[in-house]
Amino acid sequence: MSKKSVFAALFLIFIGIIFGVVLVSSFRGVVMPGFAGGPDVKLGAQNHIKQSTSEIKALNKAFIEVSKAVTPTVVAITVTTKGKGRSEGLPDFFHFFGPDFKFREPEPQQGSGSGVIISPDGYIMTNNHVVDGADDDGVEVIHHQSRRMKAKVIGTDPTTDLAIIKVDAKELPTAAFGNSDQLEVGEWVLAVGNPLGLQSTVTAGIISAIGRGDIGVIRDSYRIENFIQTDAAINPGNSGGPLVNLNGEVIGINTAIATTNARYQGYGFAIPINLARTVAEDLIRHGKVRRGYIGVRIGAVDEITAKAVGLDEAKGVLVQSLEEGGAAEAAGIKDGDIILSVDAKEVNAPNQLQSYIASKHPDDEVMLKIFRDGKTLEKKVTLRARKEEALTAKDDKKDSEETETERETSRNSITVDNLGLTVATLTSKSKNEYDVNNGVLVNNVERFSEAYNRGLQEGDVILEVDKKELYSPKDLKSVIEKRKPGDALLLRVKGKDKSTRYVALEIPK
Repeated sequence: MSKKSVFAALFLIFIGIIFGVVLVSSFRGVVMPGFAGGPDVKLGAQNHIKQSTSEIKALNKAFIEVSKAVTPTVVAITVTTKGKGRSEGLPDFFHFFGPDFKFREPEPQQGSGSGVIISPDGYIMTNNHVVDGADDDGVEVIHHQSRRMKAKVIGTDPTTDLAIIKVDAKELPTAAFGNSDQLEVGEWVLAVGNPLGLQSTVTAGIISAIGRGDIGVIRDSYRIENFIQTDAAINPGNSGGPLVNLNGEVIGINTAIATTNARYQGYGFAIPINLARTVAEDLIRHGKVRRGYIGVRIGAVDEITAKAVGLDEAKGVLVQSLEEGGAAEAAGIKDGDIILSVDAKEVNAPNQLQSYIASKHPDDEVMLKIFRDGKTLEKKVTLRARKEEALTAKDDKKDSEETETERETSRNSITVDNLGLTVATLTSKSKNEYDVNNGVLVNNVERFSEAYNRGLQEGDVILEVDKKELYSPKDLKSVIEKRKPGDALLLRVKGKDKSTRYVALEIPK
């Protein structure tokens, strides 16, 4: 090859290199990822949002530290039932959320819930409805490290829906207890449990309300409902797990949710730990709860009731009736009294009084502040154990045969239009049925009238109005005619169940 040809070839190679460099440089901005030798790819914003404050960092750390501390103390509980089925269904609106089954089929069933370890030697607190109906060897506990252990039911308390079970173990991580009496609405709380089979789940929310009662969660006739309400997400399987504060202390035992679909809708309820602790101590020591009772049937005091009894505002709880031979009767308390406080603690709802007394034992003494006939007085009450009354079947049949005299007497009725109430003279048969010597029978209540809205029912017997005994419908009418619109009346009433109560009515304006 001639020198001229070699020079030409080298020149062309040089030109090609220069051209390639220029070409690559010109298209640097559009080179796609994946090409060998491509440029670095930078994603995301270059500038950060304002640095997190120390308060936010502290809050995040609190959630993390609480979760780490509490999770090891929470267990999953699997329950095998005997398959006998439950005696009662659950309410349509309020649902327990563990075990997640209905116990209706005759064959054995399995369900799950949660529990919290309360002692190093294996005592675990959970809900009564979690272990209710369990087979003799049907309770199994799964620790957060997936360790499985058989558990024994130590004791249950349907009144508060609490139960204690025990596993054979030592040096278990144990939960710390807080003070549920010091809770305030708006506090951050965490719920820990095993919802929907998802073990060791932590959710967060706030305390939405305290002192929730009379919502029908517990079906026992002597139920004690004084729940902490929270919006921390809880679902089937959470039941029996702890509700904890940001100090890592258990302040409640998750028990139920308010829902229309048996799943989380933002309203959960937990048993206050102060009450749960008292129950747990009794169950561990005695296998049952030794609970003191005042021996009263009580109701709420609203504005109309307060006006009727002479209180300046709605406060306290109304003594509807006394248990014969009970502690209240022995202490000189009377039906119609207003209990304003117990041991210097104000009580403005029935469940507040019930919850406090539930932490006491028979022979404990409490001091009640009473409002009666415009005066306040104090009564020391020595609590007694509940009488176990023998229940007898009620005959709900109505005798279709009436004597002519009784039919004629029943026609002697009066309608009080402004109250929406019709009352009739009591027949001798009715007096025997209700075990009363006086009163008038309510034989009609107009829907949505004052009487209806205040809870009077057909079949009630009105015994007194403002502590004056009634013997005929005219007696009631004469009392009402002397009152002006806006005045309030206090009626003593005996219901079909033979229990007495007070009903306050306001004369419509």
